[in-house]
Formats: sequence, C-alpha cells, structure tokens
Amino acid sequence: MPALNRTVLLTGFEPFDGAGRNPSIEAVRVVERDWDRAELLVAAELPVAYDRMGADLDALLAEHRPDVVIGVGLAPGRGRVSLERLAVNLCDARIPDNDGAQPAEAPVLAGQPTALFTSLPVKATRALLADAGIEAELSMTAGTFVCNAMFFRATAWAGLAQGRRAGFVHVPMPDGVGSPGLATLARAVRVSVDAALDVAADLRVAAGETD
Repeated sequence: MPALNRTVLLTGFEPFDGAGRNPSIEAVRVVERDWDRAELLVAAELPVAYDRMGADLDALLAEHRPDVVIGVGLAPGRGRVSLERLAVNLCDARIPDNDGAQPAEAPVLAGQPTALFTSLPVKATRALLADAGIEAELSMTAGTFVCNAMFFRATAWAGLAQGRRAGFVHVPMPDGVGSPGLATLARAVRVSVDAALDVAADLRVAAGETD
C-alpha cells in the first residue's frame, strides 16, 4: 500500500494512580510533533479506565481505520523499553482504574482467545533500537491492567483484516536511576513506528528467556 494511503494510530495514556504525569503520552506527543513521513499519524491520549479506554479506542479505530496501531504505556517498575509480544484476554487490576473500576479475572473481550501475539516486527525493532544505542527488551507480559487491555483490543481488531498491524511498547519512568530520558523514550517509540511501517517480516532469531 502506498505510504500516502497508510495511517498510523499512536496512543499514550493519561496519568494514573495519583501520579502527576505519564511519560507514555509525552513520548507520543514528541513523535507527533516531529513526524516527517508521508503516512498519516494520528496521536491520541487514552484514559486509564477500562470501559472508557475501550470506547475511545473503538471510536478511533472506526474513524481512522489505521493500518498500524501502536499503544505506548508506562511500566514504572522497569528500567528499559519493553517491546510487548503477547496480549492476554484478562483484566485483573491490582489497583482501581481512574474511574474506580477494579475488575478481577474478567475477560478483555468475551469470546476471544486467551492470548494474541503482536503483529509488529518486535525482534527487528529491538535490533534497530540497539543500532540506535537504545536498550530494549522483548517482554512476554504487558500486565493485566489497562495497558494490556488496550493491547489486546488493538491486536484483536488488527486480526480482522489482512495487512493490519498492532502492538504495544512499555516505557519506564524517565530520568530515574539508570533510566533513559524522555527524548530517548520518544526516539524508541519513533523507531518502533518506523519498523512497523518499513519491516515486512520479523527477524527469525532466537530471543527467548531462560527464566
């Protein structure tokens, strides 16, 4: 598909759990500001609330019909960028979302598979990030909070039509001890978007963990 006809939906999240900021949407806004490709980039902030996030995401997908959907979220306990590989059909909230909902062992989407793999070229993306001097990991869990719910919804939607891609990138809190700064996180998100648009097939290399 010609670049002029392709659309990318890139989302970040509002602050949650009493925090004053969420670097996921900050990184997305930097990518939006600096966007210089022919493809259309649609950037959006999603609420950290299961129901409203689902409704907002569905509306964005219906309006823009993107070819690539990438969600970005905050993983405050991690020290590097995480390229998520697996979305699980599970809402199991350790803390309430921003609307006070705290589901336990509920599906993201009833009648859907237990889990769905990303359709992004995550191994190739990690290699590109390494070339750019950005440390990243392949992650097998996006958690069971709103980030994972967004990831699962987007991946399920992408699977309904040939050629669509969807995935999720978790970023750490910037400028902590050993953590990359916001500019680096934004660069990591941009590399992920570029790879989703430019890399037709992922690398066939072993990249699993031993524990």
